[in-house]
Amino acid sequence: MTNLFKLASQMGHEQVVFCQDQVTGLKAIIAIHDTTLGPALGGCRFWNYESEDDALNDVLRLSRGMTYKAAVAGLNLGGGKAVLFGDPQKLKSEALFRAFGRFVNSLGGRYITAEDVNINVDDMEYVALETKYVTGISTHAGSGDPSPYTALGVLYGMKAAVKHRLKRDSLAGLTVSVQGVGHVGYNLCKLLASEKVNLIVSDINAANTRKVQQDFGAQIAENDHILAEKADIFSPCAMGAVLNDETLPMLKAKIVAGAANNQLAEEQRHGQMVQELGILYCPDYVINAGGLINVSHELRGYDPRASEKDTAKIYDTLLKIFEESDRSSIPTHIASDRFAEKRIREVKAVSALNQSVKNQNWIDASRK
Repeated sequence: MTNLFKLASQMGHEQVVFCQDQVTGLKAIIAIHDTTLGPALGGCRFWNYESEDDALNDVLRLSRGMTYKAAVAGLNLGGGKAVLFGDPQKLKSEALFRAFGRFVNSLGGRYITAEDVNINVDDMEYVALETKYVTGISTHAGSGDPSPYTALGVLYGMKAAVKHRLKRDSLAGLTVSVQGVGHVGYNLCKLLASEKVNLIVSDINAANTRKVQQDFGAQIAENDHILAEKADIFSPCAMGAVLNDETLPMLKAKIVAGAANNQLAEEQRHGQMVQELGILYCPDYVINAGGLINVSHELRGYDPRASEKDTAKIYDTLLKIFEESDRSSIPTHIASDRFAEKRIREVKAVSALNQSVKNQNWIDASRK
């Protein structure tokens, strides 16, 4: 297996927890990246990984992305993520999710979980039977499925990209190719249809594309060829690493704006490649922050209007990132990283100063 301590140290993680329950078949990893700004909040995904190393690498990258996502979004939260590995069609059960909930609870609030790929509200409500450290549920003060807010944030991000690159205030008449039309992708297509956008869609599940075609008049493309479709905007809303050596030369769109996490297969190399190709890339953890913003409101008393208002700020945030990218001649993902790292660094400095003052006050009091 990958050298865990070396990898976690390189990526800046605070804690990685391996979870197993033989009765239910649960195998999970919880990764807590950084809690400078607050407790780590991030979704739990269920995926049939090819290897344990693949699961570990995924959860480490995803949790780090959540730290940056929360920081850029202005939330007082850190970054964490969980992955359950195995076939969700065979393994999902009340007992499994309750076992996972007990592991989450054992962390004492350092990690707060929510929905992600192959996890729905019902699954999270089983988790909530064992721990209060869960969001995205429909009971009590929960907000339910965060997918519509993730899609809403992507819509605002697309509008910012079109404003910056095409000098347009409207998406009407543009063509958007959407890769992956599950919960988030479907909600995004619904929003785009209301904006009078021409839709091209693909998905590994043919039933998903047929539904979008029936509901919104979308054109269906083969999943392997969606990047080569002639479109103004390419919107990856499935799994990560979609922008890589093989796919980037195929890409016809000049804007990438989608909900998938870790879209750049290798951040530095492919981020630079995107810039050199003249493609405007909306950093994934910035544009897809709507779901996180929404569930974060559960922690302070849920108000859907406040959640929508905060999700709309993605538009202005991305415009600032695009401007910084142009001004400094750096890829957009580096510009967004700088925004996140600056906020974390400043808060860490304030925390250190406060602790120093407390220590000095304790020393002064003990000498009296």
